[in-house]
Amino acid sequence: MDLYYLPLVSACRTVLMVAKALNLDLNKKLLNTLKKEQLNPDFIKINPQHTIPTLVDNGFTIWESRAVAVYLIEQYAKDDSLFPKDPQKQAVINQRLYFDMGSMYPSLANYYYKVFITGENGSEEDFKKIQETFDFLNTFLEGQEYVAGDQYTVADIGILASVSTFDALEFDISKYPNVAKWYENVKKITPGWEENWQGAQDVKRHTVIALSEMDFYYSPRGSGCRTVIMVAKAVGVELNKKQLRLTEGEHLKPEFIKLNPQHTIPTLVDNGFSLWESRAIAIYLVEKYGKEDSLYPKDPQTRAVINQRLYFDMGTLHDSFIKYYYPFIRTGQLGTEENYKKIEAAFDFLNTFLEGQDYVAGNQFTVADIAILSSVSTFEVVDFEISKYPNVAKWYANAKKITPGWDENWAGLLQMKAMYEAQKATSK
Repeated sequence: MDLYYLPLVSACRTVLMVAKALNLDLNKKLLNTLKKEQLNPDFIKINPQHTIPTLVDNGFTIWESRAVAVYLIEQYAKDDSLFPKDPQKQAVINQRLYFDMGSMYPSLANYYYKVFITGENGSEEDFKKIQETFDFLNTFLEGQEYVAGDQYTVADIGILASVSTFDALEFDISKYPNVAKWYENVKKITPGWEENWQGAQDVKRHTVIALSEMDFYYSPRGSGCRTVIMVAKAVGVELNKKQLRLTEGEHLKPEFIKLNPQHTIPTLVDNGFSLWESRAIAIYLVEKYGKEDSLYPKDPQTRAVINQRLYFDMGTLHDSFIKYYYPFIRTGQLGTEENYKKIEAAFDFLNTFLEGQDYVAGNQFTVADIAILSSVSTFEVVDFEISKYPNVAKWYANAKKITPGWDENWAGLLQMKAMYEAQKATSK
């Protein structure tokens, strides 16, 4: 059984929980509707309505989550408890499923999902529709344990997927006591709840990102700026890029100094919160907007190593580039031989860090790899011979392939390379 799905979609999570309740193994095929993957011709052949979830069971194709859920129960359940054969019980379950589709989900979409179109939540009237929907559900649950009576059914699973999404988006369910009591119970007894909750949290992450207004002051040539661009790409954040021409003194304008009195780039302004220094920005983006903590794990020892590598990048690796190559780009004169030895020492250190491990801070790709990738790639465009350091060269070849935003990083470097080559030609 192939299931085409996206975890943040509550309807998909309904099917996942029903399958879990039936002990069915689904061949999950992620279909990112945010990237319009549902419009691929191969998928349209499977489902001309191109919606998810879509189930393909030995050649039989069915979509619409509630239809899929009922099909799985009727086809594979050991008994009919989740969808009893009694016509009256079925009728109430169906009413609740249609209520979920026709009232609960539209109220969610019309208020919270408008952010993906307009950048803002819906109107006060849209919010009142949510409250009205929860009032109805609270009434349905008066004097009974489950949404369709005194028996746990597929209706509870479908409505749980929706209510948990409201919960993740911080709607105050406690105002509806019957709903709150039911919700606490069904969370405990529904198989697959943990996976459902992870998907609901993904909804929250995407709406927070969509609501954010992040101005990013940068230069595409700056190593720190390119670090932030790649980290933002890795966590799925859209930056409102505002290029500053340092050669024209745009970073010294009073309006920018109000944002950053140190008048440096990159500078991020996230809904009024202003932050500069690329590595601080990178960690902030991961901690606030990252789906999970893999880029900057919460374990103190792991973080300590990542932090050490980030400080090494700023204080040793990037600093060695500035002292030897920046003078040439600006004046046509390279730094001293002693400055060059600092570069070699920095790469020796990095080569040692990478001995016996895949990434700069251990065996996991982290924000430290992204920051150091930005720096090492800068050395490449000035023809520094990275191949002399085998561990670095191996890591670098891999990091280029797996780091989101690498192409934009390289595009910025090509601008720097053009400046470098122009200075070389002038200096001859």
